[in-house]
Amino acid sequence: MMGHTLLGLFLLTTLFSGNAEELNVKATLRADRTTIPAGGSVTLTCDLKDLTDLVYQWFRETSSGNKSTIEDQFARGISISKGGIYTCRGWKKNTDLITTESDPVTIHETASKPRVTLTAHSSILPAGGSVTLSCSVEGSAGWKFDWFRRDSQFSGAQKIGAGTSEHTISISEGGIYYCRGGRGDPVFSTEDSAPVTIQKQVLAAVKLQHSWSQIFTGETVTLRCEIQGGEGKVWKYEWTAPNTNSPPTSSEYRISRVSVSHSGDYRCRGSSDYLLTG
Repeated sequence: MMGHTLLGLFLLTTLFSGNAEELNVKATLRADRTTIPAGGSVTLTCDLKDLTDLVYQWFRETSSGNKSTIEDQFARGISISKGGIYTCRGWKKNTDLITTESDPVTIHETASKPRVTLTAHSSILPAGGSVTLSCSVEGSAGWKFDWFRRDSQFSGAQKIGAGTSEHTISISEGGIYYCRGGRGDPVFSTEDSAPVTIQKQVLAAVKLQHSWSQIFTGETVTLRCEIQGGEGKVWKYEWTAPNTNSPPTSSEYRISRVSVSHSGDYRCRGSSDYLLTG
């Protein structure tokens, strides 16, 4: 292997000293992915159709614009672990012919912090019930987890659990949740997980405005959608009613001049922030 490397380096040094003639063939650079995972690598392949017996030259350009040859790399495919802008070209062995340099491919490095994943066994929190959230760091152990909740996308986050070694918690409030892992002393933290939205289910009931035991044809009545635990919230209402194409969107349903055609079931639903009725 050392002899092959030295031979390739000698040949390329001789070739690119100014005696080469460029072929009208352009190299194509391919990457198996464009982001280097933490602790991993990316494979680059230099494709040149219909050409054989080639030695390859690889280039890397940094964010500062400094472009240099990747030393000791002459194969068609190479493995890299640094981000940058990469190109390649080929040389026909035993000739002075080189190909046109490929278009550049930009390879990014991942953040140094490991990723954490938050999952919920349900996105709907039943009335009087709970939802289990799970936080995990792939491929490693020994983490403790902090848990956070926001009332809305624009509110600040509240820490609802700190430094627990359990990777699950049970929650009973709707909102936006995320988690973060940490371990060691001093604590080394993961990235924040992607947020998960949990909607809490509350109860809604349809009631008459007046507690009349009888309703007569021609009267006007008003139905109200009452939501248990909905005080202080701005609700969007949805009614289901017989023989109507345009039900109201407010908390009240007014029926003028009641007739037999108004007989049937009346139901309402409401939604507000991370609350919704069943």
